[in-house]
Amino acid sequence: MKIALVHDFLAEWGGAERVVLALHHIFPKAPLYTAFYLPNRLGQHNRHFQNLTINTSFLQKIPAISRLYSPLRLWALLAFEQLDFSQYDVVISSSNMYMAKGVICRPQTLHVSYLHSIPKYLYGYTTAQNWRQTLAGKLIAPYLNHRMRFLDFVASQRPDVLVANSKETRKRIFKAYKRDALVVYPPVDIPAKPPAAAKRDFILVVSRLVLAKHVDLAIKLAQKYKLKLKIVGAGPDLPRLKSLAGPETCFLGSVSDDRLHTLYAQAQALIFPSEDEDFGIVPIEAQAHGTPVIAHASGGSLETVIDGQTGLLFKDLTLESLSKAWQKFQTIRFDPLTLYNHTQKFSFDVFKTNITNLIQKHYDRSS
Repeated sequence: MKIALVHDFLAEWGGAERVVLALHHIFPKAPLYTAFYLPNRLGQHNRHFQNLTINTSFLQKIPAISRLYSPLRLWALLAFEQLDFSQYDVVISSSNMYMAKGVICRPQTLHVSYLHSIPKYLYGYTTAQNWRQTLAGKLIAPYLNHRMRFLDFVASQRPDVLVANSKETRKRIFKAYKRDALVVYPPVDIPAKPPAAAKRDFILVVSRLVLAKHVDLAIKLAQKYKLKLKIVGAGPDLPRLKSLAGPETCFLGSVSDDRLHTLYAQAQALIFPSEDEDFGIVPIEAQAHGTPVIAHASGGSLETVIDGQTGLLFKDLTLESLSKAWQKFQTIRFDPLTLYNHTQKFSFDVFKTNITNLIQKHYDRSS
């Protein structure tokens, strides 16, 4: 069975890229196809991709692609359509906003598409940046979104099997594409042993620093209760967040995996105010280290955080609502072992079993 992997693009580090690496570990001989590959944008995380066989589309040759890839998404489907998969028995695409799901395969080739999300900006969900509020956005958004929704729907009909990373994403897929999807949770890096006792004297945020993550709520909570707050992550919202922060808040930027594991293990709580998260690997990582999560009650957090057992959910994206959750948090003793055990269903081994069984089942049917 000859297998190829496809991913939207390689220009940032997040949950989708971790899934691609997990797929590569399962199928180490499979080459990776992508719209473009920008090693400098990946920073220290580029080391994960250096030994992969990576094939790119014509978009790779466009000057300043690192600045233009967002407006060039109108040509993303064309870029993937021109890639050749005629030699493969199975194609596994990893897709979100950049149309990797729209690759063209032979009728006898099995195409399984793992969807991390539908393109949120096309379907009314909160996005990283409010680009439609700009003058240019207001002028072009109606035409661009209409065209992109059409292309996105066309691309969504091509895979033989759609796989969603959560029940929440499955619901969104059905609403947007009129297709059902299987749910396979993404793999999370879970420690081999339960967490040991550790000093826990700060709250933690691990997130891309963009508007939809609402990191400012954690900063305001830290100021209100004089809590030590450590923020891991980078993004365009950093200057604004720094202007809001007081001396109790420390911005750590991007950190190594080892450093991140240490921070998880030493945090009193993870604050996760992200809105409409499709799945959210960070809350699982925190719980795997025995750290409870205070998360906004929306999206994938409803599947990954058990309210009152592995963390707390707060209803409104306001300081008042988050403060009430924090006050309740002080009255509950969370058992680290319970948190750790909860995360086992999100392990790499479970992901590997689910993916390989799914592919074998559908490949046998198509043969």
